[in-house]
Amino acid sequence: MSGTTTAAAGPRRRTAGAGANRWLVLVVLCVSLLLVAVDATVLHVAVPAVTEDLRPGAVELLWIVDAYPLVCASLLILFGTLGDRVGRRRVLLLGYGLFGVASGLAAFADGPRTLIAARALLGVGGAMIMPATLSILRQVFPDRRERAVAIGVWSAVAAVGAAVGPLLGGFLLEHFWWGSVFLVNIPLMLVSLPVGRLLLPESRGSGDGPWDVAGALMAAAGLFGVVLGVKRLGGGGPAAGLATVLPLLAGAALLVLFVRRQRRRRHPLVDLGMFARPAFSTAVGCIVLAMLALVGLELIAAQYLQLVLELSPLETGLRLLPLTLAAMAAGLAGARMLRRFGPRRMVCSGFCLTAAAVVLLTALGRTDHCALMLCGFVLLGFGLETTLFGAYESMLSEAPQERAGGAAAIGETSYQLGAGVGIALLGSVMNAAYAPGLAGVPGVPASASAAAGHSLGEALEVAGHLGGPAGAALRRAARDAFVHGLHVTLLVSAGLLLLGAVMALRLPRVMSCEAQAVAVPAPRDAAQSRVSV
Repeated sequence: MSGTTTAAAGPRRRTAGAGANRWLVLVVLCVSLLLVAVDATVLHVAVPAVTEDLRPGAVELLWIVDAYPLVCASLLILFGTLGDRVGRRRVLLLGYGLFGVASGLAAFADGPRTLIAARALLGVGGAMIMPATLSILRQVFPDRRERAVAIGVWSAVAAVGAAVGPLLGGFLLEHFWWGSVFLVNIPLMLVSLPVGRLLLPESRGSGDGPWDVAGALMAAAGLFGVVLGVKRLGGGGPAAGLATVLPLLAGAALLVLFVRRQRRRRHPLVDLGMFARPAFSTAVGCIVLAMLALVGLELIAAQYLQLVLELSPLETGLRLLPLTLAAMAAGLAGARMLRRFGPRRMVCSGFCLTAAAVVLLTALGRTDHCALMLCGFVLLGFGLETTLFGAYESMLSEAPQERAGGAAAIGETSYQLGAGVGIALLGSVMNAAYAPGLAGVPGVPASASAAAGHSLGEALEVAGHLGGPAGAALRRAARDAFVHGLHVTLLVSAGLLLLGAVMALRLPRVMSCEAQAVAVPAPRDAAQSRVSV
């Protein structure tokens, strides 16, 4: 079929789908994603150095860590839909600039509040970058076969970023001060800005009607409240505490009002009609379930490796590396698997493979089984990435071209919400299974047992203070209770994954590869041309 694109009059502007240029666009988008993914995890290893230098209080330290993901998750829909209106390339480039400025502020922060503010600005920049990368990718790869390859590369880069963050942070901290983990972003952004301006095509949606500013702010405030409440639950906050309940209730109420507002508007901010499409709504649900089941396991696995097996942080990172490498391999092979098996079988098989890996890991105990762990982590990484690849590709392909930014924002928001709820849910399951094992340890005072029941880290600290046979007994009981809690949590996670496999049966059986018309707005100095798509 025929579609309309624009060919730039000069060499400075690249257009969507113009020969090999789309692959250069993919490289630029992947660099953007890499920076955002790395920044989400790079601070974790720098927390002790930040604490020693800036002396933040407990609440300030919590906000230093959480400000970035909290703000980013809250603003994804706002900036995703704004890009559909004013131009996705424009929003992406503004995100680049803000990310670079915020990185400089964070690197040279002289106090906790300055660092919190800088991290919040980084979250704003990340929220501008993330939906724009996916929506531009949707624009420059109109052919679904090529788009599947591009999404596979994109998702593999995301896996690399998550793994590289702690390793890069550890390397920089060995040679420089903690601010270097932020400063490394600046030269990359200085390169990305001019390169992105030259290579990335501008695109936007239909632009019918005014942009719903009130609705965008309502969605942002609602997501902020929900994510904040979920993070407090995941961080061990009291489920009935006001600081947890109030944000959750307020956020949920605002999101309900947002949905009602969108249904009444002639030109809604988010096209809720997309959820009426089985492939779209199922793909979003699969993303949520995959993250709900698995994100908490990464934190629990890190504790198991360090506190039960007593591995060093470097050894822990190396043990988790096969998971990332397997995820990269699945992302790169995803396009071929999708063409061969179709979305339904691919996502369903990914869920089942991941569930099998989780069940296999229940064989882990107090002793180190390296081969078993390697096999489980490889299957886990490959299965998880297969699931997320198939779900993201189906969601993005099902969304209308003019709503690509909003669809990408919905996908990223689902990912963030699934991760937050997963940490809270699996953390609660873990605590419920762990705490009873610390009751009535012989020779250990009741007060010490109660304190040890909060977490394995606290139990080992209490055991160190007790010393002697009582300390050894508490340490042994705490590790046994943690392993039991790990097994229960893994089984709950496997159940959620099998539920996801059942949900995936609503996805299309085959991959539809019909060509689609793509419209790219022309620059002022560009000449219009007709091309076949």
